Amino acid sequence: VHPNVSHGCQGGCATCSDYNGCLSCKPRLFFVLERIGMKQIGVCLSSCPSGYYGTRYPDINKCAKCKADCDTCFTRNFCTKCKSGFYLYSGKCLEKCPDGLEANNHTMECTSIVHCETSEWSPWSPCMKKGKTCGFKRGNEERFREIIQHPSARGNPCPATIESRKCIVQRKRCQKEGKGKKNKEEKRKKSNKDESKETRQESKGRAARRQNREQRENNNKTQPKKRKAPNREQDLAPVDTAH
Repeated sequence: VHPNVSHGCQGGCATCSDYNGCLSCKPRLFFVLERIGMKQIGVCLSSCPSGYYGTRYPDINKCAKCKADCDTCFTRNFCTKCKSGFYLYSGKCLEKCPDGLEANNHTMECTSIVHCETSEWSPWSPCMKKGKTCGFKRGNEERFREIIQHPSARGNPCPATIESRKCIVQRKRCQKEGKGKKNKEEKRKKSNKDESKETRQESKGRAARRQNREQRENNNKTQPKKRKAPNREQDLAPVDTAH
């Protein structure tokens, strides 16, 4: 260490020198040596850089290097990420995964082998031929199942998800598409015609009722009012002439 030690340092250093950089760090900071050419310079960081792990001591916090095959680590014996060409397993970096495990080239880890899983078969479909369920005696029916879990690279592959078998049914005639459309069109026209007929009848009924009402009102206006007949019994009553 260079004898010229200073206490007025910058960058988190507690003590430093012009030649060696930081000699000690402020509380909670980590001391690490960085190589620049042939010499090493001390620096103080809030966290250790990649390839190092931190250890705390009563007098100083230091960053130490991970193992050569480890890119990042928690301690020297527990790696969290391996360098290229190695696979991570239980904190260690391996060139080859143990038996029962497979190498995942995406995460660069040793993972469990996953086999394919499928659902139960669906019920058999109706007997069909060329997409129709009529006009034949011998056809085919199918059933399906879905893939629940896709396999990993070394897992058992998925089986078939569709099964087909021959079937025999009682032949039935297919209804012609044109005839069916024609019948539907005729029914629709007939329904519209009946609705129009009912509408016309209702309109005629309303018009007739309105005309009768107007005729009665006109008759009441033109017919002279009847005079009240005199009370003949009152006119023929005897006159008292006693006085």
